[in-house]
Amino acid sequence: MSTTQRRTPDDWLQSPTEAFSLAGLKARLLYPTFHLGRVGWFIAAALTVAAGLLRFWNLSHPHELIFDETYYVKDAYSLWHFGYERAWEDDVDDTFLTGQAQPEPDAAYVVHPPAGKWLIGAGMALFGYDSAFGWRFTAALAGTLSVLLTFVLAAKLFRSLFLASCAGLLLTIEGHHLVMSRTALLDIFLMVFVLAAFCALIADRTWGRRRLAYELAARYRRLTAPRATDEDRTRWKTTITYGPWLGIRPWRIVAGILLGVAVSIKLSALAFVAVFGLLTVWWDATARRSAGIRRWLPGAIVTDGLWAFVSIVGVGAVTYIATWAGWLRSEGGYYRNWAADQATLLPDWLASLIHYHVQSTTFHTGLDSAHNYASAAWIWPFAGRPVSFYYRTENLDCGAEECSAAILDLPNPLIWWTGLVAMVIIFLRWLLIRDWRAGAILAVYVAGQLVWVLWPSRTMFFFYTVAYVPFLILAITYIAGLWLARTTPSGTGFTSRRLAVVGISLFVLAALVLSAYFLPIWTGEPIPQHQWRARMWFQSWI
Repeated sequence: MSTTQRRTPDDWLQSPTEAFSLAGLKARLLYPTFHLGRVGWFIAAALTVAAGLLRFWNLSHPHELIFDETYYVKDAYSLWHFGYERAWEDDVDDTFLTGQAQPEPDAAYVVHPPAGKWLIGAGMALFGYDSAFGWRFTAALAGTLSVLLTFVLAAKLFRSLFLASCAGLLLTIEGHHLVMSRTALLDIFLMVFVLAAFCALIADRTWGRRRLAYELAARYRRLTAPRATDEDRTRWKTTITYGPWLGIRPWRIVAGILLGVAVSIKLSALAFVAVFGLLTVWWDATARRSAGIRRWLPGAIVTDGLWAFVSIVGVGAVTYIATWAGWLRSEGGYYRNWAADQATLLPDWLASLIHYHVQSTTFHTGLDSAHNYASAAWIWPFAGRPVSFYYRTENLDCGAEECSAAILDLPNPLIWWTGLVAMVIIFLRWLLIRDWRAGAILAVYVAGQLVWVLWPSRTMFFFYTVAYVPFLILAITYIAGLWLARTTPSGTGFTSRRLAVVGISLFVLAALVLSAYFLPIWTGEPIPQHQWRARMWFQSWI
């Protein structure tokens, strides 16, 4: 059961009388705990170090504000010094790099919440506000930590250190993820908090099933005890109909906090909140069905679903508001005093905050400005229009007459296109057998990709997709696991375990070689211009 987690009825019960024994419930609801062990943690550490080296190496190059860093870095500076974003004069970037520029006293109107900029500012506070390493530090840290999380998550989902190692290594070398980890934009932070929230909900899924098994077994023992009372019988009747309330669930609260921060990084995280909320309630429902609860779906919705809403949405909302503490404590924040002149039943701070969000939502949904690297959401799965963050041809030393230095937000083509095929296969598999892991991976992809289809005329960029890159990697790993599950040590041809391991390893090796080839245009390394052109496989990549 290392990859597909199949069970047969013989694995569950030896006799009907064991249906609600603790052993019987555990057999239906839980799998044996998978431990990483010393080898697993050694691999995790090695992958994390490798990811960190790629992301922190020469991180201060180029020492200039590239692409949207010109907004978020200066906003981060204002937040850390004044608690809210202030306006800056035009063409102040060069002066900012020397540490001489200061914002104007007036507040700036910004449309993204503050958490991502607080995180950028934390690196600047540690390493200097005029340090390119400083303003990219936390982005690189987020990207590095996401590799560790992906490895552990893959190990738990697929119960295989080999598959987890493949997943961790693929994310380590994936170019889109690498570029976003080396740039002070918001999306890499959104990615790591979404990933961490998903990990928390996976932990909650196990926690909830274990709690359900113990609670049902305890009530059944009281029912079948020689001194069972009418109260015990009445309680069991209610329990077997709807299932028990499982109490406060700490991992759901953790997920709510993480999702609250994610929404405060970019409001598009609301799509993940909705999907994760539905996922966790559905997992509860299927657990009750497997346990033998008669009205398992209403029981999950009423008994635990409302508490799930409080834990995820309620806790997330409180966390979200807390990230606005600097704006709330200020007097000069944009729209901070809007409610002072309005007739409202709400507290002034809350009415002002709501008005701010109404205005920013209108901006987001109506954004329609021309940009050379804007692209429609439907071409993102094909990597049709990556975003150029940086490109220079002058004053470069590359050993040739004509040189180019580029930072192109281009994914590893082999990983990206294989991931698209894997998502299609996962969708078909979910339709056929309803594997919960396939459904979960697919749901996150839908939240990160399809939500943007709702605004086809909005100005959008390919780098938004970094939020679901770890799950694209998990989709590839899932397909690799299916191949392994259909092999045996003594098999031949496609059923040979050795062939499967070699085939999967060769795929990872090919991805590694391709990443080495594209690395110069992911990190801004000067190369001869003909080599840069050789890497531009399509005109739309230029």
